Amino acid sequence: MEIQSLFYDILIPVIDVILVGLMLYYVYKLVRGTAAINIFLGFVIIYIIWWLTELVNMPILSNILGGFISVGVIALIVVFQQEIRKFLLLLGSSNFTNNKNIIKKFNLLFRITKKQTLMNIEELINACEIFKKNKTGALFVIERNNSLDFVRNTGDQLNLEISTPIIESIFFKNSPLHDGAVIIEGNFITGARVILPMSENENIDSRLGLRHRAAFGITEKTDAIAIVVSEEKGKITFIKNGEIHPYQNIENLKTMIEVEMT
Repeated sequence: MEIQSLFYDILIPVIDVILVGLMLYYVYKLVRGTAAINIFLGFVIIYIIWWLTELVNMPILSNILGGFISVGVIALIVVFQQEIRKFLLLLGSSNFTNNKNIIKKFNLLFRITKKQTLMNIEELINACEIFKKNKTGALFVIERNNSLDFVRNTGDQLNLEISTPIIESIFFKNSPLHDGAVIIEGNFITGARVILPMSENENIDSRLGLRHRAAFGITEKTDAIAIVVSEEKGKITFIKNGEIHPYQNIENLKTMIEVEMT
């Protein structure tokens, strides 16, 4: 009985705190780098203040904040529509249900280092610069935490190590694979001629074409990042969370990609 009492009195509260901490951490990861991060932090601060008012027995302020929090949950569902969608995709298609963790364990068993699986950003950017000069349209979607299997299955599944010549051959004008998006996972091209969901955001610049709208769509629904090379202007665009992120020069673009892949 004493052991059981100890379990309920100490271990359960500790497990409760750990689970809440993990939940907040993953929610933070989903909204990090977006405008929603400020709303999320504001809501967390209000909840902490409400919890303190409950602790020190301040009923008036506690009731006011409690009412705000109960109504605010509905408002949060509206504000965090995209983030909630990403979270559900994370539950349904990433580390919880796919075999990536198993593969990673096998990688560790065979001592495959992280360096071997890192994306060769240099080769990707070199290809983008060539496309920029030749005004060849291209769309790259780089997988991060959320699985892209639900779109990868719409195209041709590949297993090609990233290199500039291979990327050039895929987007060669007469290549059967050039139409659609390329999916990159680690240092491998795992999909080509992939069809992506189009963004329904009405605020997107009407001068941008279908490649950009597809890049906006996939980065709104997942935590992937997208690189688009415009066929008309030859401009390289970096898109994340359904937004264009400007960069100063090509080295700055490489750094931005590296940061997202760590």
